[in-house]
Amino acid sequence: MKPLTVFDIAGRGMAAQKVRLNAVASNIANAGSVAGNKNDAFRALRPVFETSYPAGGQDGVVATVDAVDVQRSSLEPERRHMPGHPLADADGFVYTNNVDLNEEMVDMMEASRQYQNNIEVIATAKSLILKTLSVGK
Repeated sequence: MKPLTVFDIAGRGMAAQKVRLNAVASNIANAGSVAGNKNDAFRALRPVFETSYPAGGQDGVVATVDAVDVQRSSLEPERRHMPGHPLADADGFVYTNNVDLNEEMVDMMEASRQYQNNIEVIATAKSLILKTLSVGK
């Protein structure tokens, strides 16, 4: 396997943040959903990241990140008494999702900033390479 360049590392970081942003978007889109039973209620999605050492070992020289999975939250949905709701069970209860909009907004801002940071890394590396190439002219 060839060694990773700064462009590879930043690109993988951007790909991981994209997975995170997609999970946040799905969570926000389903924030107002309800279900007739606990098993059908939407549960927030959480990406799982893993440090990757592509050069063949944890030598600390080169590491990057991979999004290896997207898991559903283990938090239980909230049970609300809404007897007039069409999805209410026989006792008049519905189950709401476990999405915390404040947490999702913070996660969205952080993922967006991390994505932007990786774009800056790529732009800086490109600029430095171009300046290096023009030194001999």
